[in-house]
Amino acid sequence: MPRSPFRIAAAVAAMAATMTLAHAGPFPERPIKLVVPYTPGGSSDQFGRALAEGMSKDLKQTVVVENRPGANTMVGAQSVARAPADGYTMIMASSASMVLNPMLYKRTGYDPKDFKVFLIGTEVPLVIVTNNQVPASNTRDFASYAKAANGKLNYSSVGLGNPLQLATEMLKAELGIEMTHVPYNGSAPALSALLANDVQLMVDVVSTSLPHIRAGKLKALAVTSRARLEVLPNVPTMAESGYPDFHAATWFGLAVPAQTPPDVVPRLQAAATQVLGDAQFRGTFAALGLVVQPPRTQAEVDRYVAADRETWGKVIRANRISLD
Repeated sequence: MPRSPFRIAAAVAAMAATMTLAHAGPFPERPIKLVVPYTPGGSSDQFGRALAEGMSKDLKQTVVVENRPGANTMVGAQSVARAPADGYTMIMASSASMVLNPMLYKRTGYDPKDFKVFLIGTEVPLVIVTNNQVPASNTRDFASYAKAANGKLNYSSVGLGNPLQLATEMLKAELGIEMTHVPYNGSAPALSALLANDVQLMVDVVSTSLPHIRAGKLKALAVTSRARLEVLPNVPTMAESGYPDFHAATWFGLAVPAQTPPDVVPRLQAAATQVLGDAQFRGTFAALGLVVQPPRTQAEVDRYVAADRETWGKVIRANRISLD
């Protein structure tokens, strides 16, 4: 009996697939693209480029950085969610793209399940700062001052739903105080308002507040990391300040489309982990206030992201924050 055209086509397709696999070499065989969903030049871009350079050496293939900023990382995330799941397209993932955006926006153009986060590269701890007109030099003193003010104090941030604002809401709950949120369009005007005492508190990324702290214009009450920072060695952690359960940080890592072959992901993870262990790499970013993270297994990465989602989700739900 002659074979049907359908069966012949299926046989040819199967044979082609088998031949492709037989001739496929070890991953990677061509350059890899790392989408950085931020503008060039900032600390996040610097981290992504340094990571890409180090991974290129280990993988023996170029890792090309492509900046795709826009819509609070959503433009870049959408592009990677739609990319082939073959290991040749990665995104510099973050708490913004993988955790916060899906909880804050009704329409992101992607779902967290579209990605596999395989690396937590660095945490960006925050610092709690006040100005010299506020009679408080530590967190407990500020809590007492705020309670005595009966809700008349203000705090600045760079916008509703931003991690800095969410971290301040976490802080308010932890300290049992009330303050009014005053959003600004960027760190510079938010810090200017703090210096002028228009607001009395800000939770900020270390790099932008650090010059004012070193100049004596702002007081650092505490850092939100689990350990003291090299750039602020005399500033206690929140745990040392009497709040052991408080931890707030944004993070950057790496992710690929969720259906990327399971034998490819560990190769990328191993190359990235190798870079994170380099002493010069760690020192460079410690000087910028970034805490390069220790190696994590895939299970540990999954638990980290799930815990981060739970932490920020509580704040977002408690304050009923929605951005669209």
